[in-house]
Amino acid sequence: MSIFLFAYGLIHLVECGFSASIDDVDLEALVNDMNSSLESLYSSCNTHTETAPLLHNSHVHTPHHGHVSFLFLCNSVSLYRRLQEEQQQCRPSSLPAVINPFPELCTPTGSPILTWLPQHSAIIKVYSEDGAGKVVEVPADMRARDVCQLLVYKSHCLDDNSWSLVEHHPLLGLERCLEDHELVVQVQASMTSDSKFLFRKNYAKYEFFRNPLNFFPEQMVAWCQVSNGSIPQSQLLQNFLNSSSCPEVQGFLYLKESGRKSWKRLSMFLRRSGLYYSTKGSSKEPRHLQLLSDLEDSSVFTVTTGRKLHNAPTDYQFCIKPSKVRSECKELRMLCAEDEQSRTCWMTAFRLLKYGILLYQNYKSPQQRKSPVSHFSTPVRSVSENSLVAMDFSGRTGRVIENPMEAQNAAVEEGQTWRKRGHRMNALGSPSLLHPSSLSSVIHRTQLWFHGRIIREESHKMIMQQGQVDGLFLLRDSQSNPKAFVLTLCHHQKIRHFQILPCEEEGQMLFSLDDGSTKFTDLIHLVEFYQLNRGVLPCKLKHPCTAVAL
Repeated sequence: MSIFLFAYGLIHLVECGFSASIDDVDLEALVNDMNSSLESLYSSCNTHTETAPLLHNSHVHTPHHGHVSFLFLCNSVSLYRRLQEEQQQCRPSSLPAVINPFPELCTPTGSPILTWLPQHSAIIKVYSEDGAGKVVEVPADMRARDVCQLLVYKSHCLDDNSWSLVEHHPLLGLERCLEDHELVVQVQASMTSDSKFLFRKNYAKYEFFRNPLNFFPEQMVAWCQVSNGSIPQSQLLQNFLNSSSCPEVQGFLYLKESGRKSWKRLSMFLRRSGLYYSTKGSSKEPRHLQLLSDLEDSSVFTVTTGRKLHNAPTDYQFCIKPSKVRSECKELRMLCAEDEQSRTCWMTAFRLLKYGILLYQNYKSPQQRKSPVSHFSTPVRSVSENSLVAMDFSGRTGRVIENPMEAQNAAVEEGQTWRKRGHRMNALGSPSLLHPSSLSSVIHRTQLWFHGRIIREESHKMIMQQGQVDGLFLLRDSQSNPKAFVLTLCHHQKIRHFQILPCEEEGQMLFSLDDGSTKFTDLIHLVEFYQLNRGVLPCKLKHPCTAVAL
């Protein structure tokens, strides 16, 4: 028993990590601790009814039968080992791997990894449009929506529920917006070292809930053809959200053949069970349908590398990538649609059929919130991003101007008031820095929708990345006329450009979009007017194309 006590005491010292030297050990406290441990061990053992041997003042009281002592010793050792195993199982299993600084001290079968810190969080780096990055610590249960709210708070920008976290693969030329409910740590685990997260706006994330008929043409939805287009919008979405219904999207897509640069035009069918193509024309018979990809373990990506790299027949490429595949190009399903509307329909239907009611809950939860879910406060809105309404304050109470012609006349009168105020400032000898003409020529550069000297192709890219919804716009410097500006606007998934020309009137520099019919003192005034009135534009200005700097 003395050998056992010595071994037990040595084990106890090892378990304590040698926090104190041997000379500093309190033997009486050690003995009492060993007593309590042995009592708890023996009480859990149902072998015999004899009294357990206890330690009192360094003496052992053994039972009357010598063979029981041996049995108890064996049982105590086995129970002690079992207790050690249970303690190992109770330790946090999700502790991140910390490299052992002394691997040479480990046994050959030992792990050179020390698990000291919690494993439920990960460090990610999120990049903005300008290439700047911000490091964020993300818990395991943190959703993409929560990360966006955190970045909105840290970047002091408006939280309008249109910010998205983008999974970007530069080597593959693929990217996709994470769904709001997706766990960021799980997504990062399936990404390669060259992949990264981007932080940008995506106005089209839930636009199909507002205008579903624009996203699902009747000729592409099978049951819409049967009903002759009499399906209401609510019923259209209900069929996609209801797991018991069987919606089907059909049409022709180009499929890149595996290992080749050639593309083959095939009749495709997207169902809840997966994406199929017909081996015989447009036949839907089960014997003619071949499964191309399932929805459960795959995600749909936009191809960003352009049509020349893959020798694609059109510019409207997208890709279905298995979730477990990291960089194997042979596992990617490269597809190409004939136009932007059909590509949007295929990708939107893929999301709806995969996630179903979860997307609707993501769409509704920000609208039902009276305050943000997270602990982050929402920054104050800037004037240019508010929902602007034409008001008349000439009476005792304010009145909303609903007539477009009256609103236009009010805008002209307001512009004249600004010009008169500018003349007064000039007459008073105001500094050149505060001169109205000089101020009006530079004040727009402080706005989020102004992007300076970017080329036409870059403006196209930004509009496409942020959703291609009606009313998405930006302003930029004109390349052909150094004194002019260009309004880039998206309407019906087509990008159009309108030139803003400067004109001088009574010594005041003005700006016009319609050859001088409507004039504005500065570009901010122009944008705010066309946010209220369509004028010569195909639609009102609704969503500013914004690039935030992290």
